Amino acid sequence: MLRPRLLLVVALPTTLAACTLRMPLAERPRPVVNITPSITLLPPPKPPRIYSLAHLDTLAVHRNHVLAIFPAPRSAYDALPSPEWMRTNQADENEGDELDLDPQKEERQRLRSAGPLVKRAGRTLWLHPTAHAPLRLVDNPTEDYDINIAYEYIASLPTIGQWLLSVHLYEGGYYVLIDQRTGHRTPVWGPPAISPNGRHFVCGNSDVLAHYEPNGLQVWAADGAPRLLWERETEWGVQEPRWLDDHSILFQQDFFDKDDVDTRIVRMKVIP
Repeated sequence: MLRPRLLLVVALPTTLAACTLRMPLAERPRPVVNITPSITLLPPPKPPRIYSLAHLDTLAVHRNHVLAIFPAPRSAYDALPSPEWMRTNQADENEGDELDLDPQKEERQRLRSAGPLVKRAGRTLWLHPTAHAPLRLVDNPTEDYDINIAYEYIASLPTIGQWLLSVHLYEGGYYVLIDQRTGHRTPVWGPPAISPNGRHFVCGNSDVLAHYEPNGLQVWAADGAPRLLWERETEWGVQEPRWLDDHSILFQQDFFDKDDVDTRIVRMKVIP
């Protein structure tokens, strides 16, 4: 009777030992999940070379008066009106080549709408101011550098009471305003762009390659006889300025860079 008990006592520890010595199953490695994808870093943006040319962004008018020049979109410039006489003449297909070969024909077309106060007879351009004797401007197409000259009628500017003429020299030239009442002559650097309220006009010019004519900008008061407020010659050119409002203009700024002439549209406040 005692042996079965002994066997039971001995068997119990054996069973416990077998349970205790059983090794747990090894854990499987979890798959690596890359939640954040790898990002390829782009090189920092390189600003256009124009922004390294700091002298194109300011215009010193006086010792303590510096005007800031800001880049402007081409679309904003193209949306601004410009006078018909300042635009490039678009001839029809039959007359295009002929106008290029005969620049005087372009003037004859302008004279047709100039009215009775402006006439040409051969080499003589006649202007008839209302309070002055007629002006006789005679072309001299000689080969002499010092006296070669030609006068070309461009437009009548009733808003400021002036005629605009282009004066051609042996090399280069300039523009001149002639008062429609007094006959007074005012040389200007370029065709005037008149402010919307008619109180001011600006004249710009661009000749950054040849330098026969000044590069820069003039600002004039137009209340009465033209009165120059300020002018600045620059190393960059001002081409076809247009008024954004009565105080600011947009224009094409020509500049010489890397042995070539480049152009950008800029904005500048010229009237306080």
